[in-house]
Amino acid sequence: MSSREEILANIRKNTQIRYDKPDIINMKRMSYPDKIEQFCAISRAVGGTAVILGEGEDVNQVIRRTYPAATRIASVLPEVSCATFNPDNLDDPKDLDGIEVAVIEGEVGVAENGAIWIPQRVKYKAIYFIPESLVILLDRNKIVNTMFDAYCELAGQEYQFGTFISGPSKTADIEQALVMGAHGAREVLVILK
Repeated sequence: MSSREEILANIRKNTQIRYDKPDIINMKRMSYPDKIEQFCAISRAVGGTAVILGEGEDVNQVIRRTYPAATRIASVLPEVSCATFNPDNLDDPKDLDGIEVAVIEGEVGVAENGAIWIPQRVKYKAIYFIPESLVILLDRNKIVNTMFDAYCELAGQEYQFGTFISGPSKTADIEQALVMGAHGAREVLVILK
């Protein structure tokens, strides 16, 4: 018997109390009275911005108002007419360098942590991380309470790549120097439609 097997055998032999795996499906989880309000508050807390699209307001107006000087706006979304180019039309992902604003679509938002599930629906997934500013369009009815709820929503989906994004990229070293935008966008704006 190997040392690993001996260790495991000793643990099994000396375990006095056994615990059943909890049934997490039926466990009481966090529930927010207003998921949209909670999502917006957490988005601000993690350094991002979340705005609710007003009645009759257009996403293009919000994007242009927020980034008036942007000349390189990338998006594959047909409703984003303020985009200056479609990144899927590029032959080389290196040409994504220098994007000021990228506008993408999120699938599920999470009220407890402000995260948004982004499945890859573009040619180059670098579009999610390389721009200076990232705008995420999200259906306000697609906000769930917890990450558990988000994973339940995503159960059974097939995708090549996906990521949760919550606010702008941040990293800090041991000297507690916070750096924004080291691994992704320096700014994240979520527009709730």
